Amino acid sequence: MYHPSRIILAALASLAAATPLHAEPTQYPLTIQNCGTEITIEQAPQNAVALGQNSAEILLMLELESRLAASAFWPTKVLPELEQANATVEILTVEQPTLEGILAKEPDFVAAQLPLLLGDDSKVAKRQDFADLGIPSYLSPGICNTRDDAGDIYGSRDQLWNMDLLYQEIDELSRIFDVADRGKALISDFRQREADLRARFQKDEDKTFLFWFSSPSASDDAYLGGKNGASGFIADLLGGRNAITTEAEWPTVGWEGIIVAEPTFIVAASLDRGRWDLDRAENKIAFLESDPSVSQMAAVREGRILTMNGAAMNPTIRTIYGAEELADQLEARREE
Repeated sequence: MYHPSRIILAALASLAAATPLHAEPTQYPLTIQNCGTEITIEQAPQNAVALGQNSAEILLMLELESRLAASAFWPTKVLPELEQANATVEILTVEQPTLEGILAKEPDFVAAQLPLLLGDDSKVAKRQDFADLGIPSYLSPGICNTRDDAGDIYGSRDQLWNMDLLYQEIDELSRIFDVADRGKALISDFRQREADLRARFQKDEDKTFLFWFSSPSASDDAYLGGKNGASGFIADLLGGRNAITTEAEWPTVGWEGIIVAEPTFIVAASLDRGRWDLDRAENKIAFLESDPSVSQMAAVREGRILTMNGAAMNPTIRTIYGAEELADQLEARREE
């Protein structure tokens, strides 16, 4: 269920009116250590490009749309409260952009959500591509602490992701753009929402969640949220744990393995990108309920299927929104 009272812009206005959060103006040049790379910002960016939905939505929440030239890589639609601001920003593509397309916008700063979009193994761009042109680049801290041992670009985690890394990202981006007051207000709002969620659920180690992001087809392995990623954090926030125990950020698991995991709840992610039929939550549910083997899982037989926006499974601002979606569904079940 969507809560109008949780609209970010209204929350920020309320926070600012009740308890003003003051921060010192940014002193340039600003030097930040970011994912093992030292970046120096000579002045507040005026023509930035955001690679990844999370990077774009953070900048929009900081009311920086006038300084955002373009964005790319949107697995789902923008948050409703950001639609108007986002309409003023060009979307290069909802998939992976090209380096040429990014440079055509003449950016003075590039923020990226994933190593898929900015990194040594990225097919889009490497940090050096921008450094050679004097363009500072910033990579989300939430993906910088993964290990490169999973056989894919996403890696694995040996510790559970938490919102502190997101708060670091909001704080650093707000200082880069010299809007630190807005960053503090936004962090305060998210901290309160996180605390409210924890207060709603008691810890129960027997309560497990399986987070199904998508699959190319019903015959393919499923892309799941790994133990220590954002999905694991959501499970922990709701008093449970991830049914998947692998530390890979995005493991692919066959349905035999999923059946063995015996999750208490199955979370069917909803994506707007339209790449595969099983991006849609309703198609996932139809498969779960019709497959001869999968339909026999207790979670399916007993209707313990929940839905959540798939963007929440990435370690982003959307994670807290996804947790709130699931929390409302869980509480509705308790009231039945």
